[in-house]
Amino acid sequence: MATSTVKKASSKASAKNSEILIYLNGEFVPKSKAMISVFDHGFLYGDGVFEGIRSYNGRVFRLDQHLKRFYDSARAICLDIKMTPKEMEKVVVETVKVNKLTDSYIRLVASRGPGDLGLAPWKCPKATVLCIADKINLYPDELYKNGLRIVTVATRRNIPEGVNPNIKSLNYLNNILAKIEAKNSGCEEALLLNQQGFVAECTGDNIFIVKNGELLTPPAYIGTLDGITKQTVEEIARKLKIPTREAVMTRFDIYNAEECFLTGTAAEIIPVVDVDSRIIGTGKPGKITVKLISEYHKYTKTTGTPVYKK
Repeated sequence: MATSTVKKASSKASAKNSEILIYLNGEFVPKSKAMISVFDHGFLYGDGVFEGIRSYNGRVFRLDQHLKRFYDSARAICLDIKMTPKEMEKVVVETVKVNKLTDSYIRLVASRGPGDLGLAPWKCPKATVLCIADKINLYPDELYKNGLRIVTVATRRNIPEGVNPNIKSLNYLNNILAKIEAKNSGCEEALLLNQQGFVAECTGDNIFIVKNGELLTPPAYIGTLDGITKQTVEEIARKLKIPTREAVMTRFDIYNAEECFLTGTAAEIIPVVDVDSRIIGTGKPGKITVKLISEYHKYTKTTGTPVYKK
């Protein structure tokens, strides 16, 4: 896809400002007209990959890392997007720009594309690529201030030998089933264990605890996504001289933590104050958590790929 295609599409669609514009296979179209084929394997089988990305203060945060993971996921499922990372970078930036956004949540998706009703991916000649930029509010504001209650659910995290959690695939049924269990238990979020019973992650977030002043999080090799927000928090913590490491943990470790919080692109950093009806620490967001939230917000405002050139 040539750069001129994006520019032509954006100028054509910019006049339609009554609803958000979606990048879809080379052009920007209004949300109400952004449609894909019912034979698209992303719709029929969850056959595709995605990235959730943020923009802050007119900059796309950690775009290079997100695009690397996006293409790594595509490679893992043998999906040829037929666009270079540089071309995709321009798509993401332009999607934010045509919607006149400064702070937004971006969803980048590549599916196998239209095929037939069979499973065979080689019958899908061209991938479907779309990009959405809009606002998001994953959790109510009061939960960021007062903390979140979460519950361990029966649904286990996908095993790496099945659907590897490091592939951000369109098949999120594992996560959705866990989310339903959490909601049925009166909680906003679920804690998933891996097949061995070790703490893995939540439905869309990595989990951290503070124990003896040290910041701990489960390693990716036990079956978790190596989140970009997780990596950012680890970097910030080290700069603040907070001891930080990955560790295999059980629920016992979570119950006896001094602090707990979740990280994710959409969630950012949200404190956890109750796990399985066990109060964590003082029952309020801890000092380290609050400090990391503050530093994370400062960092996101000052770094990233510029959307609007001065």
